[in-house]
Amino acid sequence: MESLFIGVDVGGMSIKAGLVDSEGNIVYKSTRKTNAIDGGPGVLLQDIKELLKEQIKYAKTHDGEVKGIGFGIPGVVNNDLGTIDYACNLGVENLNLRSYLSDLKIPVCLSNDASVACLGEERFGAAKEYDNVVMLTLGTGVGGGVVIDDKLFEGVEGKGTELGHMTIVVDGEQCSCGRKGCFETYASASALLRMTKSEMIKNRHSLMWEYCNRSLEDVDGLTSFECAKKGDVSAQIVIDTYVKYLSEGILNLCNIFRPQVILLGGGISNQGDYLVDKVVKYCEERNYGYKNTPKVEIRIATLKNDAGIVGAACLAMDNVKEKN
Repeated sequence: MESLFIGVDVGGMSIKAGLVDSEGNIVYKSTRKTNAIDGGPGVLLQDIKELLKEQIKYAKTHDGEVKGIGFGIPGVVNNDLGTIDYACNLGVENLNLRSYLSDLKIPVCLSNDASVACLGEERFGAAKEYDNVVMLTLGTGVGGGVVIDDKLFEGVEGKGTELGHMTIVVDGEQCSCGRKGCFETYASASALLRMTKSEMIKNRHSLMWEYCNRSLEDVDGLTSFECAKKGDVSAQIVIDTYVKYLSEGILNLCNIFRPQVILLGGGISNQGDYLVDKVVKYCEERNYGYKNTPKVEIRIATLKNDAGIVGAACLAMDNVKEKN
């Protein structure tokens, strides 16, 4: 009977789960749409359990046994107690997920979604040849994950590695966390949109106006990148500014962790080499943070939408190993 692990990627609008084998392959995947905020925590818990029962049933009918369940949660968790302490996108607070699932008789563990994505990439993705990895997810905000010596680093109660909330500009842009000048206010997709609109207002002749149908409402994460590739000066100013802030944050992470590789995930990472080449150039010119230190590889994450599932399953694998 094959040992399998369930990885669950929880989002505000959908929950994705997958049966993952010991080689990191997803052998079965299913999704359940939910609206946790409108439905409340009860609906969220019910949807999660039904999805898990479906996964467990599939495993049993295909000569497999589920050894552990791991969760990637978009919020603050307590990995010791198995609770979701706060997740604004899910509309829940102080929710004991492990206790609710105890009747399944399968070990349950959970961590932040960016952390498990990093673990998945380190084990089976873009950084599988390395043991010391930092990952940044560049989306609406900036998430972070850290693996040190092949082990996920989470801080006390799993509440550390909020890399998007290190200060990059003192008294800078207001962050949703309540502080000002956080990394994510300068390196997220939201920050890129703000920079793009600001530059467009300064230059009404920019190609970016044509790209977005002369409406700021139609500006998206591609606007500045695509127009910069076509030679638009204003768009290039936006990209250069964005790369500067992203790279400065990366240099901080080089100095703090000195990992072997820093991975970039999230929507902006879809720019691939166009983005990476600019970031690498910026970091090389600044000695990757400090002279006479090892070069830090900078790469694009490869697991994409499956990173949460695979990473959460890896979390479950490690949890079972620790208990045995």
